Amino acid sequence: MNIERRNFLRQTSLLGAAFCLPALPDFAFAAAQPKSGFKLSIMATNWGYPGSMAEFCAAAKNAGYDGIEVWWSSNTDTQQELYRALKENHLSVGYLCAGSSSNYEKHAAEFETNLRAATAKNEVRPLYINCHSGRDYFTFEQNAALIEMTMRYSRDTGIPVYHETHRSRMLFAAHITRQFITAKPDLRLTLDISHWCNVHESLLQDQPEAVAAALSRTSHIHTRVGHQEGPQVNDPRAPEWANTVKQHFTWWDQVVKYHQEAGKSLTMLTEFGPADYLPTLPYTRQPVANQWDINVYMLQQLRQRYGK
Repeated sequence: MNIERRNFLRQTSLLGAAFCLPALPDFAFAAAQPKSGFKLSIMATNWGYPGSMAEFCAAAKNAGYDGIEVWWSSNTDTQQELYRALKENHLSVGYLCAGSSSNYEKHAAEFETNLRAATAKNEVRPLYINCHSGRDYFTFEQNAALIEMTMRYSRDTGIPVYHETHRSRMLFAAHITRQFITAKPDLRLTLDISHWCNVHESLLQDQPEAVAAALSRTSHIHTRVGHQEGPQVNDPRAPEWANTVKQHFTWWDQVVKYHQEAGKSLTMLTEFGPADYLPTLPYTRQPVANQWDINVYMLQQLRQRYGK
């Protein structure tokens, strides 16, 4: 490693450490008076975490998270490892479910198999199921049938099932999601609006009705900050992203207020991802910031802004 690059990395690390100090976005949040029943749970992602499940859960608990969000696994050894770690660290869990096939029939069958198992009477009951639902190239009717399937399992088990606003999935764009919201009155969302910023190459100023509809149906939030050219800013602590961060908090504020006023529980996941979601230096793939530090920073911001 040459001296110039070593100095650059050292300076980047020092700047990142300086911005790690908790500092609320520089605009006010007019919180509603929470009704009885409102509860905020903040979850950690194991996406990109290099250690074991036991190590991850211990780190999440130590950082101050209430729970974790992980992909549902059909492997019984993996399940038992997860259950032990959750109980030892007194953490809640939310599961991710999906289908992977490009063939609709196979996709639907795989999706239902995973959802059936994740909502069964397992050793640890999840707070929710978050679905990477369908495909952007399936027909409206095919994706709508997947929503109906998930609603049936939610009604039968009492476990909330949410559908994520995610690129390549059925809710990949704001205007498409609005069509599903109109057609499916019971549809509940996981809002990851960072994807839409990327898809629409904007901060969605020209789609206020679609965004408002999505906010009103949101029950879970992935608190990643996206921008016009990508689903994740390189570091939300950097001053050049202040306006973008402010816009995301403005969206999240509205969802929090809805839940406070209704006396309903809300979950949030800090989901800044690893390389290559996190931009890297060329040739070395060295991340320009520390993923874990960013997510813990976001946890601190959410706690300070929205309380316990």
